[in-house]
Amino acid sequence: MKKSILLFSCLAFFTFENQAQTTVTDVDGNVYNTVTIGTQVWMKENMRATHYSDGTSVTKVIGDSNWDALTAIDKAYCWYNDDSISYANTYGALYTWAAVMNGAAGSSLIPSGVQGICPTDWHIPSDGEWTVLTDYLTNNGYGYQGSGNDIGKSMAETWGWLTNATSGNVGYDLASNNSSGFSALPAGYRNYAGGSSGNIGYSAFWWSATENTPNGPWYRGMFSDENTVTRIYYNHVEEGMSVRCVCNYLATQINKNGIDMQFKIYPNPATDKVYIDCAGRQNIKMQLFNMIGNCVFETVLTYGTNEININFLPAGIYNIRLTGSDETFQQKLIKD
Repeated sequence: MKKSILLFSCLAFFTFENQAQTTVTDVDGNVYNTVTIGTQVWMKENMRATHYSDGTSVTKVIGDSNWDALTAIDKAYCWYNDDSISYANTYGALYTWAAVMNGAAGSSLIPSGVQGICPTDWHIPSDGEWTVLTDYLTNNGYGYQGSGNDIGKSMAETWGWLTNATSGNVGYDLASNNSSGFSALPAGYRNYAGGSSGNIGYSAFWWSATENTPNGPWYRGMFSDENTVTRIYYNHVEEGMSVRCVCNYLATQINKNGIDMQFKIYPNPATDKVYIDCAGRQNIKMQLFNMIGNCVFETVLTYGTNEININFLPAGIYNIRLTGSDETFQQKLIKD
């Protein structure tokens, strides 16, 4: 059985072993499970914070007519059907885009740099970061029956979705869902026009931090009767939709006891060459990924110290992944 033990430079020291879950806590004391997918660390649950990390409260809106009266600049949240008892802990809150961004300008960067409603050291994913996630799943066999971009089932939770008879759709054979661990639930939305809640069980929508000017922000959607993750823009920022946060940092793996690195990688930052000491290990697959998740270099390492030429790489941040027969090691590399 493969072991993967990771350290994330977020609020706390997190350890993964055989896909055990880690958590992050927001300012209100809500605890969220997290999952590593490729080089990204995502929350497995929708945000349900009612305060920003500095303690400032987000306006709670109750009643369809009050939601209908919101403007583009109103920072507001609600619970589906104004029922926190039935929906808050499971499905999270529904936020306007202004509430999500908390005054920040739209960002297309990777990472976005927009903390918004997220906890410290986490942020609102940009459109590009959502694409990194979906491209990783598409390119690594998470499509239905192992190929393609029909990755909806791999991201959807194994319960809560309306059933659907079409093979490969999110609602088909729910027990086979969620191979990625993203655990998407169909939280529905709060309509900007009229203010009613709708589509719980059928659809899920998550804001991004990126504007598609002048058409409104990009967001992602999933539906029980479809098999993909849909990229959409919307010019009604008063709509109430869900939020998933992503960690500011890439994962760095350490050994089980947290003592010495199983591999030594130096210098870091590096300019033209990097050295990887495998000690007594051999036949280690080495991959180097850029910040959008593309593998830009690959080789096989052997005993002792291996010299890797990185002179051809543009300056930036990369992720080194080393894979052996029973373990995987990841570390951030800075190329000057």
